[in-house]
Amino acid sequence: MRRRSFLATTGGVLASGIAINTLGAHAAWADAGRRSPRSGYAGYGELQRTPTTNTGEELLALPAGFSYVVFGKTGTPMSDGVPTPMAHDGMAAFPGTRSHTVRLIRNHEVRTPPGYPDGRVHVPGSQRYDELGVAGTTTLEVDLRTGELLRHFVSLNGTIANCAGGRMLHNRGWLSCEETWAGPQQGWQRKHGYVFEVPLHGPEPGSPAASMPLTAMGRFSHEAVAVDPYTGYVYETEDDPGKPDGFYRFRPRNPRDLSAGGVLEMLKIVGVDGYDCREGQRMGARLPVEWVRIDDPDPDLENGAATCAQQGLAKGAAKFNRLEGCWWGDGAVFFNSTSGGDAKTGDGPDEEGYLKGYGQVWQYVPGRTGGTLVLVYESRGRKELDSPDNLTFTPRGGIVLCEDDASEDDDPHPLAPGLTNVNRLIGLDPRGGEPFEFAVNIADDSEFAGACFSPDGSVLFVNQLGGTRSLDPPGRTYAIRGPWWRGPL
Repeated sequence: MRRRSFLATTGGVLASGIAINTLGAHAAWADAGRRSPRSGYAGYGELQRTPTTNTGEELLALPAGFSYVVFGKTGTPMSDGVPTPMAHDGMAAFPGTRSHTVRLIRNHEVRTPPGYPDGRVHVPGSQRYDELGVAGTTTLEVDLRTGELLRHFVSLNGTIANCAGGRMLHNRGWLSCEETWAGPQQGWQRKHGYVFEVPLHGPEPGSPAASMPLTAMGRFSHEAVAVDPYTGYVYETEDDPGKPDGFYRFRPRNPRDLSAGGVLEMLKIVGVDGYDCREGQRMGARLPVEWVRIDDPDPDLENGAATCAQQGLAKGAAKFNRLEGCWWGDGAVFFNSTSGGDAKTGDGPDEEGYLKGYGQVWQYVPGRTGGTLVLVYESRGRKELDSPDNLTFTPRGGIVLCEDDASEDDDPHPLAPGLTNVNRLIGLDPRGGEPFEFAVNIADDSEFAGACFSPDGSVLFVNQLGGTRSLDPPGRTYAIRGPWWRGPL
């Protein structure tokens, strides 16, 4: 059956719930032709260039009434004596060791050569998976009252290209994902492309986690994960540019011990082999899902074994375009396709013959059989949303989307006139309003990443990636506070 015909027979009404209503309202707004959040400010009102409260630098544009502090800048000495690494990426916030503190676990997507010293995540003499690994995670303890950084240290090293991840079951820590499948052929001592555990408690300054790869969860270019709190199943996204990517499910033998192994599967649309989610989709159509097993989750890629995606596609799994941010909320998994959607104006097809869009947001609803997949939003143009990466749900029912390396714009942003690649935080209103700009990076052209709220909902933490192969621009972490109750976030 052709894809468009299949869509016509499986269309349905979006399920109720805050998140669905949020994205459904945004889709209706887009269909009405109101293309640019800049044309009429929603959310918290018009943005203005805003200096930090602790350094006075103008790094972000925010709505009136919001303030922020900046910390964790690349190169800053940490509590363990190690300079803060570069490439600040995915992140999660957990309760801190005291009632007024929060603990952050932050990825570093360092992409320098094996063993390269500048900007790497490295504690001399510590245990680590690969002696030449340059990436990993840092853990930060922050005072919520003042925004003061109380201590920060390396909590995982010996990995590479740690992009995003997700919370472990019961908030026991962080699952950090390598966005690569490189190995000895690329100069590393060991194979990469895995998920690693970073316990919330245990790592201390000078003593990072001695984590080993969770090989049963797959060896591929991981992006993010989300855990179903009811079943312990872990959903995984894949971001391997230029290739069809998969959406995966890991069913662990023991949800509290992922190292005990389990079954890795890839999403397939019932009745259609190789269903192409990358283009020609209709928002709101409900696609019935089944899962195909990945027989070799840890393939020997160095000797020509089929990748996880190739194994799944051979069994008819669905194709996506650069899957990135992944979040559990409202009883479902929401995940972004950074380059999904119908063609960007003027862009030609890639080597596989399909065009790149401005981004999609998908929802997977687990079911007693296979569940249901719904496209809940697809961007119509760069001013709405361009290249969504990380996403997070807010304590008040809104959604925040981080833009990733947005396209060059012939119409420079008025708040960042010197930049042509402007990245933003886009808010989605659960009450049915327009999507809106909540923050603009006016410091440089690097992406936002790792957006997450403190457990009490008072502070939004977010990273500015900075360089992944050089120290310039520097990575930074922001703590944003303000009158959240006046708007949807």
